[in-house]
Amino acid sequence: MGSQAPKAPNGRYAQITGWGMYVPEKVLTNTDLARAVDTTDEWIVSRTGIKERHIVAGERETTATLAARAAQEALLVADVAPGDLDLVIVATVTPEYAFPSTASLVQDALGADKAGAFDLSAGCSGFMYALSLAADVVRAGGAEHVLVIGAETLSRIVDWTDRNTCVLFGDGAGAVVVSVCEARCGVLASVLGSDGSGGDVLILPAGGSHAPASHETVSSGGHFAKMNGREVFRFATTIIPKATEQVAQKAGWQIADLALVIPHQANTRIIESAVKRLNMPLEKFFINLDRYGNTSSASIPIALCEAIREQRIKGGDKLVLVGFGAGLTWAAVAIEWGIPMPVKPQRPERRWFGRLRFAFAGVRSIFRRVERHVYNWIMGPVGKDDWRGKLRKRTDALRERLRGK
Repeated sequence: MGSQAPKAPNGRYAQITGWGMYVPEKVLTNTDLARAVDTTDEWIVSRTGIKERHIVAGERETTATLAARAAQEALLVADVAPGDLDLVIVATVTPEYAFPSTASLVQDALGADKAGAFDLSAGCSGFMYALSLAADVVRAGGAEHVLVIGAETLSRIVDWTDRNTCVLFGDGAGAVVVSVCEARCGVLASVLGSDGSGGDVLILPAGGSHAPASHETVSSGGHFAKMNGREVFRFATTIIPKATEQVAQKAGWQIADLALVIPHQANTRIIESAVKRLNMPLEKFFINLDRYGNTSSASIPIALCEAIREQRIKGGDKLVLVGFGAGLTWAAVAIEWGIPMPVKPQRPERRWFGRLRFAFAGVRSIFRRVERHVYNWIMGPVGKDDWRGKLRKRTDALRERLRGK
């Protein structure tokens, strides 16, 4: 599946106007891991390129809190108020809950009271799927501003006794704001694909309808991620160059036109294989997995933020973001960067006001929760045939009329 930017008879294109990332403060090095499992720093680096990763610490750090922190920064960079967002999409394989969606919790935390919200699951390709969808919605006129987040707490589904998987993954979040623009720039093409026959190659076996949580699934380790590393490697080394070529062609570019490729940060050997197959210089690939490990759907937006910070992107550059993941899925997006770089620093008072809005959103959320509980306590159960039930019916009708106005 793929989409290409139309000629925009309505004058609408979709560009990235804001970006932000957040990773937990706690750092887990290879040396730390070597104390817990049978491994060494040399073994990990030689096979993956990873030297350290960030992981959440304590119950207060979750997928939703990481996502909200990254989203706040993206909104500040874009100078877009939460109330101006039309849609919030969170790509994740480690959601806060099965339901409600993590996106709904983030929408509430930001105070984006006019935005729809939903989660998207496509493994490590999830952010790319969400970015492609957001661009399509903006170009079609369904939204002016869409917030796209990739966020993960993979440390909570990793078996820390399995050296083949625990050394790979880290936690973090990255976010972008996709906004309407008139110039032909931004997301110009995308390629999305899936091969479900490889679903068992990278899988969280238990916790869904196939194997609901039970004493047996817990004791057998069914709630930990399982991966066939060789199969994933073989799949990835083929699909990354293929998807990169396809999306560049859809955008009307040659591979030589690309200023930068930002691949999913899973393994340096996979990236080096793609470099060789595409016959591109390694300098045109952005790599930061040595500091973060594989953060799944968060890896590409985190890498994008760091590439911007390191001034690897300038206005007019042609970029390809490309990833692969559980499903098996793959995705690539072609972007012509439309924001002049470096970005002019935002005035301190504007950032302060933005931060104040986020603080107010937190207070508002608490107030609404308390108000809901108090209202239900005073009014009693819905449909009860007494004076409280009748009062509730009339009050609810009045509230609906007021909302309609």
